[in-house]
Amino acid sequence: MSSYWCQWAWLGGDTATADVLLQTSGGLIVGVLPGVACPADAVRLTGVTLPGLANAHSHAFHRVLRGRTQVGVGSFWTWREQMYLAAARLDPDSYHRLARAVYGEMAMAGITCVGEFHYLHHGPGGTPYDELNAMGEALAAAAADAGIRLTLLDACYLHGGISADRRHVPPNEVQQRFSDGDALSWATRATSSLALESPMCRVGAAVHSVRAVDPASMQVVATWAEAHDAPVHAHVSEQQVENERCVDAYGLTPVALLAERGVLSPRFTAVHATHLSGIDIELLGTAHCTICMCPTTERDLADGIGPAMALRDMGARLSLGSDSHAVIDLFEEARALELDERLGSLVRGSHDAPSLLRAATVDGHASLGWPDAGAISVGSLADLVTVRLDSVRTAGATDASMLETMVFAASAADVHHVVVDGRVVVSDGAHRSIDVAHELHEAILDVMSDR
Repeated sequence: MSSYWCQWAWLGGDTATADVLLQTSGGLIVGVLPGVACPADAVRLTGVTLPGLANAHSHAFHRVLRGRTQVGVGSFWTWREQMYLAAARLDPDSYHRLARAVYGEMAMAGITCVGEFHYLHHGPGGTPYDELNAMGEALAAAAADAGIRLTLLDACYLHGGISADRRHVPPNEVQQRFSDGDALSWATRATSSLALESPMCRVGAAVHSVRAVDPASMQVVATWAEAHDAPVHAHVSEQQVENERCVDAYGLTPVALLAERGVLSPRFTAVHATHLSGIDIELLGTAHCTICMCPTTERDLADGIGPAMALRDMGARLSLGSDSHAVIDLFEEARALELDERLGSLVRGSHDAPSLLRAATVDGHASLGWPDAGAISVGSLADLVTVRLDSVRTAGATDASMLETMVFAASAADVHHVVVDGRVVVSDGAHRSIDVAHELHEAILDVMSDR
């Protein structure tokens, strides 16, 4: 048994609790004792200890684009062309090196579980690797190396988009790497990816988007997810053009089409959900779906501001993701949800600190198929993140403002101690086994040395 004494801990309520002794064994929290003096044999965690953070939407290889896409005028669609250039250059070995460093960066930011929305399945031209899930294996190994939990969201991606004349078009040269050809072939390969599951890795499904997956194939993905009791995610209404093409082709919005095909359920997470109608909001809310907002990416790509408050009020849960990794900082994602809402509504305080922390922890974990994580409670997985209170960002916090300081002032740089599955992964702000900055530098230049 290991013991951690927390100067302050967030136990899920509206305030932090002082002097909390946590006992862990076998990767689980077995004791939560508030108001206890620090025992001599306990690890002392100074600051505020939170449950591990869940990054519910990640494309690990997008990390190579940071700082390289900020020149000139453009849109999501021009950014996407640069992303395709990066995707074309990866193989299982280089993807493992890159993802290992990216997941190491996440660990240092307090992220103990990541949902990897994985569609880079095959070799150049769509030629399968000898091991069908070689790229998925690389991601699972990378997460294990970094010491964090992974939900591999195996994405079905079959088409290159919906044309102006209402047809799904074939994938382009790079998109061929994403495609299994048809939904049944995707399902066969996705089933084989279940072999990657372990105490630190779970497998889910994803519909890439209405652009890339036709209605009949969406239904195959939903059926597969239900049969395997797996989470299912999809990019939804990130771009207005996507909505227009979907309505032209099917007479339905993306949300309505997903609903018609049986995708919406409590296991479903809609990523972005930026441009929604009132009916879309009602469909997602009454089905008790989760909405994964990725505010830093949505700002970076000029996507727009999604109706987070309306979705929440209709019954949807909220989670957070760093998506393209313009930055990796779940505190920034959490406060951006509220601050962007302020810009759109001209009202302050729609999302309070406790609700934003729940989005970053328990609700994010649930959306990734880890209902046993994201809380500091007996029986929960022993994943803990401790945030400094003595940095220039957090200094001056009081009992009454502790959680607000975490959400609205702290950053990833303030994380100084991380425990995953009862094991220390980050101490004194440094990763225990990876030189993260060095490995990021080497892995990124290996892929993008000419850009």
